[in-house]
Amino acid sequence: MEPDPAVRRVSPVNALAMGFDATPSGEVALVPLRLTFVDFYRDHRSPVARALALTLGDRQLADEATDEAMTRAYQHWKKVSTLDNPGGWVYRVGLNWSRSVLRRVRRPDRTPTGQLFTDAPVAGEPAVVAALMTLSVEHRAVVVCRHLLGWSEAETAAALGLRRGTVKSRTSRALTLLREQLHHLGPEGAR
Repeated sequence: MEPDPAVRRVSPVNALAMGFDATPSGEVALVPLRLTFVDFYRDHRSPVARALALTLGDRQLADEATDEAMTRAYQHWKKVSTLDNPGGWVYRVGLNWSRSVLRRVRRPDRTPTGQLFTDAPVAGEPAVVAALMTLSVEHRAVVVCRHLLGWSEAETAAALGLRRGTVKSRTSRALTLLREQLHHLGPEGAR
């Protein structure tokens, strides 16, 4: 019998870790090889949109960028679904698209609105949002990928098309700038 190219064999433990039911006898489970676009969209649209809103400082532009990137992901799903981090691909496409839009309208220094998603992790602290908006888009992007999306240095580098060293240095510089601006929120400033 020919193996089905749309599934792969994994151990029952790995099947459980991937969110699939293990076979009752403990045999090797068949797991779909690729995530469907519908499942990907459902699981990644909101986190990517929040990350772009925080990076760009503009919720409306982030929504448009996310929709554009998701459309492109759908058009190229056969390839995108095989990537290690399809969410990273969508984030990068959305970021590049939005920066292109800003260049076209000749407003590269557009003032961020600060209107972010209400469920963004930093939405409750206006000082944090204000401090993030003082960073360049390049620095905000690495901070958002590393700390909001929880991506590793390697995942962030791949998503943004950077070298790992560049991700490390931008993250370090951004966090230093944020600490300087938010020192009043630290333990010594909370007296």
